Amino acid sequence: MTPTNPTVTLNNHRHRFELETDGKISIVEFRQVDDETLALTHTEVHPDLEGKGVGSTLIKGVLEYTEQNSRQIVPLCSFVAAYIGRHPEWQHLVSKAYSVTDF
Repeated sequence: MTPTNPTVTLNNHRHRFELETDGKISIVEFRQVDDETLALTHTEVHPDLEGKGVGSTLIKGVLEYTEQNSRQIVPLCSFVAAYIGRHPEWQHLVSKAYSVTDF
């Protein structure tokens, strides 16, 4: 059930990225580390959508936003880290200035 035209949106007020699928919201929470870096701290897929590719679609959208906005990430969320491990083409977005132990 991967969304056909997924649009990941930035909700700065709530410090998270959001993906609406079938009226349900899935999120990636973040902390602003510096002007160029976001620490991705938590991914939450709506329970009704788990195992349907929504999480991967969400993470890909977050990484596309990050790349388009010349930002880097610190993958503190294990789901984000695992996604990047399976898709090494996104490794260039991982900040070299910070490590997980900095947090």
